[in-house]
Amino acid sequence: MLNTLKKVFGFQSFRPNQESIIKNILDKKDVFAVMPTGGGKSLCYQLPAKIMNGTTVVISPLISLMKDQVDAAIENGISAAFLNSSLSPQEMSGIYHKLKSNNLELLYIAPERFAMPSFLETLKTIPISLFAIDEAHCISEWGHDFRPDYLSLSGLTQTFPHIPVTAFTATATPRVQEDIISKIGLRSPYVIRASFNRPNLFYQVKSKIEIESQILEFLKEHKDEPGIIYRTTRDSVFRLAEFLVDHGISALPYHAGLTAEERKRNQEAFSRDKVTIIVATIAFGMGIDKSNVRFVIHADLPKNIEGYYQETGRAGRDGEPANCLLFFGRQDIPKIRYFIDQMPNENEQSIAMEKLNQTVKYASHNVCRRRQLLEYFGENYPKENCETCDICTGNVEKVDITTDAQILMSAISRTGQYFGIRHIIDIVAGADTKRIRELQHNEIKTYGAGKHKEKKHWQFIINELLAQDAIVQDGGQYPVLILTKKGTDILYGKERIDGLKREEIKKKPKAFRVSGFEPYDEILFDRLRVLRKRLAEEHRVPPYIIFSDMTLHEMCIYYPATLTDMKSISGVGDTKLERYGTDFTEEIKAHLEENPDISIPDRKPVTIPANTSPQKVKEGTIEKTYELFNKGLSIKEIAKTRNLATSTITGHLENLIRDGRDIEIDRLVDPAKRNTIEELFLTLKTWNTGPVVEHSKGAVSYDEAKLVRAYVQQKTS
Repeated sequence: MLNTLKKVFGFQSFRPNQESIIKNILDKKDVFAVMPTGGGKSLCYQLPAKIMNGTTVVISPLISLMKDQVDAAIENGISAAFLNSSLSPQEMSGIYHKLKSNNLELLYIAPERFAMPSFLETLKTIPISLFAIDEAHCISEWGHDFRPDYLSLSGLTQTFPHIPVTAFTATATPRVQEDIISKIGLRSPYVIRASFNRPNLFYQVKSKIEIESQILEFLKEHKDEPGIIYRTTRDSVFRLAEFLVDHGISALPYHAGLTAEERKRNQEAFSRDKVTIIVATIAFGMGIDKSNVRFVIHADLPKNIEGYYQETGRAGRDGEPANCLLFFGRQDIPKIRYFIDQMPNENEQSIAMEKLNQTVKYASHNVCRRRQLLEYFGENYPKENCETCDICTGNVEKVDITTDAQILMSAISRTGQYFGIRHIIDIVAGADTKRIRELQHNEIKTYGAGKHKEKKHWQFIINELLAQDAIVQDGGQYPVLILTKKGTDILYGKERIDGLKREEIKKKPKAFRVSGFEPYDEILFDRLRVLRKRLAEEHRVPPYIIFSDMTLHEMCIYYPATLTDMKSISGVGDTKLERYGTDFTEEIKAHLEENPDISIPDRKPVTIPANTSPQKVKEGTIEKTYELFNKGLSIKEIAKTRNLATSTITGHLENLIRDGRDIEIDRLVDPAKRNTIEELFLTLKTWNTGPVVEHSKGAVSYDEAKLVRAYVQQKTS
């Protein structure tokens, strides 16, 4: 297990719970795991897929994500594919051939395909090592995202009685957990409920006033950081995306009203760092693999805590600090209640209403956000101060608001408890509106009693009264304010009430730094990000699949300038070292040469388990390329024969040239062009390939520059 973890995935140790889950899978036991987004669920079935005999079948709900998941697995050296409706008949036929030939370690499918009798019959004829069900909460009607297609999985354990089944979800209350285990029919499963705590996420709630301007202000403070902004309606998504673009922000919309092609194009642009911001309805993002999302904004109130938790969980999957900002305005509550009222089933209405109230409580109570979230999922948070939410990092002042509360509640009482928030505030503030005059509310005793204070102060008082159950909102789309017994006692002086006024600290406290992370070289990070994006475009994969931000940050702390040093960086497995190691070490060497004063910190050498021989594996695959090259095959032909990217084959040939092997360079680069490239390296006084390609205005490719560089360096060494 440890050998595969290091060689394939490039990690020195398991994250919490991964090792015990994998051990149970290897022992052929069923597993049910609740693990937060970013907790490393995919490794729990990808690592066994590499070790066990047969194919691991992963059932995943969104076909739009499968390609990225498969690309990520292939980049780690796992033979993987997906089957869904986006493939042509020829592509599908090729995958079936690989499947039947036992040449696939990992196969992703949608639940709809599992329901096809012909597909089930095919599965019965091939060796299967494991079934992994992702987003397993979709099978439960008590879950927040029930999908009828998932019910086809209820016969899985009967159809394949000898194959272990694992079910993963990021969000499941104990009730949903029981329902999932029962519906799938898991057999005495090993159950893991990992902590729902995501210590790298900073939770924050702000009053929703002028939402577009507020979002723009936040984005200016987080320039060039990738993020997701959630809105509830298609119109609001479109308007906000248009507003951001008009203000120079790189943004695209995503909602169910777009064509499938538009949705795919916009999601890919975001995944591949071609656009910084995606503005979306909740149709976007389930299981999204983009690891470097630095913030998630909810511009409207979510319907329930499960959805909110899962959506915020798309931030900071790489373990680096990320922000989760919710803009809360009570004007959103009636809109959600209106849709709840349209539900035909009273029991469903009741459940939805209870979930909405829990979300309102989370947004309006001045209690640690993290504590509230964890308690919702049945987890106790032991610390008094989480140090990573607006409540715990703000200056909180307790103030007596009894007199102002009595003014407001008097206005509510004197108008018969028939009016909503806005009208009551208008009365207290002494507003001269047509409605107030028509209803003669300008003649009641409390009219204008609070005109010496701003309306936002009275909104704060109402928020506190609602949060502390002194008043409640009643009614559907246009709810009215009603006094509770507690509110009546406050109104008549039998009880006092305090409010918590918070002054938010703009600067993030030092405690927000995630344990284990250190300051890194930001200039080098920008250079490596540019390199990563270029390589991602060459390989046609999202940049985070090449290396995560966390891996780049580690490179920017320890400056690995040799392949041996690079091997010790977390996230650099054998396949990635082979494909990208030279590019990144060359970039780091160039940076160190330009900045000779940089001090490189010491680091303990990585110990490889005794039974491994990673160099032999690497040499073996390079030798295969050498053998095919000597048979007269071109780079493209070798890549096709070996089912590898052309840039990977170029990397092999580059290493062979450096090793002094007999590689006929003129077969790879035209002699005239080779001389031009040699001169460019000498003229520009750099071994970096970027300046050479740029100076040639695209006439020279990166692959050509790499091959000539290796040829010149070997010749002059």
